[in-house]
Amino acid sequence: MMSSIDTLPEEITAVTGDGEEDQTLSKDVIFELLKNRRRREVLAYLLEAEETVTLGELAEQIAAWENDTDVNALSSDQRKRVYVALYQTHLPKMDDAGIVDYDQDRGLITLADNADLLVMYLDTDTHRRDRWDRIYASVSVLATAVLAGAMVGFPGLAALPLGILATFVVATFLVLSGVHVLVNHRFQQVVDGKLERIG
Repeated sequence: MMSSIDTLPEEITAVTGDGEEDQTLSKDVIFELLKNRRRREVLAYLLEAEETVTLGELAEQIAAWENDTDVNALSSDQRKRVYVALYQTHLPKMDDAGIVDYDQDRGLITLADNADLLVMYLDTDTHRRDRWDRIYASVSVLATAVLAGAMVGFPGLAALPLGILATFVVATFLVLSGVHVLVNHRFQQVVDGKLERIG
């Protein structure tokens, strides 16, 4: 079933002017764009593709998701409903907001500069996930195995003094923690930069 055609606030024109400076979007516009499932699916597909896609393939994939089926099993009506909605409503709105670059004549779509402002609010497989817990867990298991091996006399480890191994383990965690702090700091700078573009 075709989703309702909702209108964006008039301020969307004001935040996507002709100037060369960084574009900003208000939270109202961001949430208005994200409240529609099809627009979220457009973002998810483009993030996964990481390249220019055609309107036809985009419409087919979204129709397949909506109908919980494979692209090859879609009916022409299912394809057409999504295609028309994307063509007439969703992609023009996303293009106006600087979320996608939409060449309507050629039917080509790519992510645009403001897409990152919406991605911040999405939970997708391609969105950044914090994997530091896995890294710390892996290092902890490895360190425990090395120390246990040295204590039970495992060949190669038994020759090393336990104090040196313990120092190495502590140093490893110090370095790992330092890298973690630096990565988080840089990531926070990126987030802060994006937030400055949200009016």
